[in-house]
Amino acid sequence: MERTFHPPQRTLMGPGPSDVSPRVLAAMARPTIGHLDPAFVELMESIKRLLQYAFQTENRLTMPVSGPGSAGMEMCFVNLVEPGDEVVVCQNGVFGGRMRENVERAGGRAVMVEDPWGQPVSPEKLERALASHPDARVAAFVHAETSTGARSDARALGRSPGATAA
Repeated sequence: MERTFHPPQRTLMGPGPSDVSPRVLAAMARPTIGHLDPAFVELMESIKRLLQYAFQTENRLTMPVSGPGSAGMEMCFVNLVEPGDEVVVCQNGVFGGRMRENVERAGGRAVMVEDPWGQPVSPEKLERALASHPDARVAAFVHAETSTGARSDARALGRSPGATAA
């Protein structure tokens, strides 16, 4: 016997999942349109302009990613890493490990720079790794490693000799 599930009304107070605004639930009940529909393309362009304003950039490649931060991370790796590429990956928590997995799935070879979980990524360790792997195409680190609460100094890491920011 098939029955329709009706979840009880709850106030969710944990770290996730969280309550969804009734306004958002109503929007989700609207008809679906395809990604090539002119109305969808117009919406994406509008969101792009708002993101450019929010982040104070004019970069044409500014785009929303409908998914968690890990989806954006994966999008970067599959577009930057080719089979055989060497990639310096800094790990100081869970998401550094996820970056390594992305590199390997893209066919690259991860050169790991490891710091204790909960500590910022060491610019000196990154600098040494870049010096000893001059053919590395990409260097990656997590700015705010939410699994441990560590925040690395993006400015210092970006200034490491051999590093270039995209």
